[in-house]
Amino acid sequence: MQPSSYQEALGSLYRLQKFGIKFGLSQTAHLLEAFGNPHLGERYVHIAGTNGKGSVSVFLAAILEEAGYRVGFYSSPHLVRFTERFRINGAEMSPQEAVSLIGETLGAIVPEEPPTFFEAVTAMALVYFKRRQTDLAILEVGMGGRLDATNLITPLVSAITNISLEHQAYLGRTLRQIAWEKAGIIKPGVPVFTAAQQPAVLSVFEGIARQKGAPLYRIGKEIRYRKTSRGLNFYGRFQSLRDLQLGLRGCYQSRNAALALALAEELREAGWAVSEDHMRRGLQKAFWPGRMHVVSEEPVIILDGAHNPAAMRHLAAAVQSEFPGRRLILVIGIMEDKDIPGVLSGILPISSYVIYTRPVYARAADPKQLMSAAGTHAPPGETAGSIPEAIARARSLAGKEDVILICGSLFTVGEALVVFDPLKNQPDPP
Repeated sequence: MQPSSYQEALGSLYRLQKFGIKFGLSQTAHLLEAFGNPHLGERYVHIAGTNGKGSVSVFLAAILEEAGYRVGFYSSPHLVRFTERFRINGAEMSPQEAVSLIGETLGAIVPEEPPTFFEAVTAMALVYFKRRQTDLAILEVGMGGRLDATNLITPLVSAITNISLEHQAYLGRTLRQIAWEKAGIIKPGVPVFTAAQQPAVLSVFEGIARQKGAPLYRIGKEIRYRKTSRGLNFYGRFQSLRDLQLGLRGCYQSRNAALALALAEELREAGWAVSEDHMRRGLQKAFWPGRMHVVSEEPVIILDGAHNPAAMRHLAAAVQSEFPGRRLILVIGIMEDKDIPGVLSGILPISSYVIYTRPVYARAADPKQLMSAAGTHAPPGETAGSIPEAIARARSLAGKEDVILICGSLFTVGEALVVFDPLKNQPDPP
């Protein structure tokens, strides 16, 4: 039955979360069969990795949009609204389209084999991009790669941003095991690019790429880059570009930009009309909310969705690089299933004062639990029961020259966006 409203449609879709996380491709495949397999014959870029998937995707999408292409982008999770997950040239799916497509998707479910929430949403994305006639769609892997719902596509090119320990209950306890799952997106004969650096991880990628006859290119070897005071210098397989300006802040974005440029080069070699000017303009115009996202200047207030130890270390380095010597007030909310001590250890050393809080989400850790996990050597701090309360408290403590950093989870950042710009960031109805 077709949902009567956007709110009812979302409620029906979210009820699929009761089926949890299940790895496998059959449920998504059956859903797509009901729609006539819309993914077959379409053109995709597939991006896996622990951190940076969204940034690489946004850089590449902006480059291709500058070249005049109609570019789909599927990402997860969303920050504020469900429809953010589906974008075409930066514009998200309308609520009306979501209601219609959710109704069709729910109607196609076989009761004996119910999909998870992510499987249903991935099928929606593939149907949506087919119907809206995108020239190419960029798909972010949800978790892992080998058995992720997105892995039914055959892309023109694949990328694996990096690997660190994450989702170990599902992906494996070691870097090699996680790398093997991520490398499951490598397809026979399809070029794959990676920004991973660990020898153990690269050996896994090299072995699987060799087995599948897939050319493998590495950032730092076949493709290089260097950050200078004038911008980013890129040394690709086919060209060198100097003094590139990036629309996304943070020193770690240079590596993500280099990976996006390498993908753009590969597409150009395959016949896509992408010029140096398109690359320059795309990199500079790229925007991705909640990633080193400055929403205020006096004091500087930064939102960042970093939620694992590796991402938090990169974030700490970026903040210190861009705002050296400034007093930092940290507002942090983390999901209870994350490596809380590891996440905290990445950011507490640069913090002067900490406000532990939580977003309105079932998996969010209690602020007192976070404060306890920080240990006796942590900076002074306090707890706040909600994101708005924590932000108000941080502002009351901050001077004009201070920095307020809000991070720990994309859910934390999503709620903060609503506080700072409620007109632009109107959340879905409860």
